[in-house]
Amino acid sequence: MEIKLLSHELALVTGAASGIGRGIAAALAREGARVALCDIDVPAGEDAAAALRREGCDAVFMAADLAALDGVERLLKDDLARFGTPSILVHAASPRRMEADNILSVDTETWDRMLAVNVRSGFLLAREIARSMMNKSIRGRMLFTTSLHAESPRNLPHYSAAKAAQTMVVKELAKALGPHGIRVNAIAPGAVPGGGFDASGAGIERLIRCTSLRRLGTPEDIAGMAVALLVDRFSAYVTGTTVVVDGGMALHNWLEPAEL
Repeated sequence: MEIKLLSHELALVTGAASGIGRGIAAALAREGARVALCDIDVPAGEDAAAALRREGCDAVFMAADLAALDGVERLLKDDLARFGTPSILVHAASPRRMEADNILSVDTETWDRMLAVNVRSGFLLAREIARSMMNKSIRGRMLFTTSLHAESPRNLPHYSAAKAAQTMVVKELAKALGPHGIRVNAIAPGAVPGGGFDASGAGIERLIRCTSLRRLGTPEDIAGMAVALLVDRFSAYVTGTTVVVDGGMALHNWLEPAEL
């Protein structure tokens, strides 16, 4: 009999219609969790949930615009009230970043939306779910997807700033919620096609050569580590940290040649 690591768990995954968020949602569902997939992209989100149900998983879709001022409130009131208090929160939602949105061209609306989805909604969602976890004595787990660019600028100031702020939100949450048995961590993925990363542009081959494992990542690469960080059997004493899952990309010194 196959043992499921997350049987009887309820999980909410934002940004679950595509890319890394979808991969994490699928991994949690396949480990036995009942999963609510949340995204602004309704057709893709409904398709992701339906695909999991066809596998025999328990999955539902919840539409939400987390950039809206009342986005988190609506999600909590309209959908999570029926779903129940999650024991697992994964905040993977982030607006698609465009390489042209550099420090000289990014506009106010793009800046505000990036920080609203990554930072404001992530914090508010975590805070309100934590309150419910505490009221019900749930030893919860939370996971944010950040980025290598939380610490390394790449001329996408709104994206890097949002991920850096998100990293500190994780630390603040972990410090405050730890005494209540709630763990909070982050994953910093490397180059994973889909979602916000376009692998069709120039320079991809060089990027691969500058990655120690000589390949781009997949959502499944990130999802495996996500499961490990969300299962107490593997990470009961881990909180407030960011785990890098990048194939060795961050090891590269850009002033040196890629090959030995």
